Amino acid sequence: MFKKLIWMLRYWKRQLSPRRNIRNWRNEISNWNRFWESYRKYQQLSLEEESILLQNLYPCLGDDTAETYIEPTYFYQDCWAFEKIVKQSPAYHIDVGSHHKYVALLSKVLPVTMVDIRPLSLPLDSLSFKEGSILDLPFEDNSVESISSLCVVEHIGLGRYGDPLDPNGSTKAIDELKRVLKVGGNLYFSVPVMGKKNRIFFNAHRSFSDEYIEQCFYGCKIVEKMYIYGNSFQDYQQDEEFGTGLYQIQKL
Repeated sequence: MFKKLIWMLRYWKRQLSPRRNIRNWRNEISNWNRFWESYRKYQQLSLEEESILLQNLYPCLGDDTAETYIEPTYFYQDCWAFEKIVKQSPAYHIDVGSHHKYVALLSKVLPVTMVDIRPLSLPLDSLSFKEGSILDLPFEDNSVESISSLCVVEHIGLGRYGDPLDPNGSTKAIDELKRVLKVGGNLYFSVPVMGKKNRIFFNAHRSFSDEYIEQCFYGCKIVEKMYIYGNSFQDYQQDEEFGTGLYQIQKL
């Protein structure tokens, strides 16, 4: 208990560090200054009947950036998988737990069924949904021609999304994806990768070595490997750097 308490105190100390707070406060003050200056100028430009009432203000601070920020992992991996799947043009595609925007857009191009433990909160006519677990997929052995699961497997068994705790959750999930994949079919798969050994960042995710991923897919062909490190999308791995590995896998 004492060790847990010490860890929590250190964690909150990092979160509440003076340097971080000072930087955040400076950014916040700067954002507000720009907002009020913009408001003043707009009022000067407006006709009296177009003036903005204070009760109608809706400040959107920090959006006036020099460039559009993009989260690199989902941006690159979703584009990568989307292009690969569309080029293969399967009769239908199954996705297990990937980001809903990627799945929704893919469903506008070809028939897609999404499998997840939780249904989506919004319906979409082009997207079918099956409630199910990546540990027990609702498909027969060797039955799925095209399947994707992007940034999912690393979470399984850590309880982050209300799933049962299981130290072997990720390995079991990979085995289940392999089970339903048809011979000659393609799996589009991504997980965090880092160095030569597997790591657990409880309860966020795991990271894996490239060698471990290859072992898990023994008997399959890795058609392509790509990696995301920071803002870089590349075809080679950086030792000991934390990144995301993208794999196109074909069942032999």
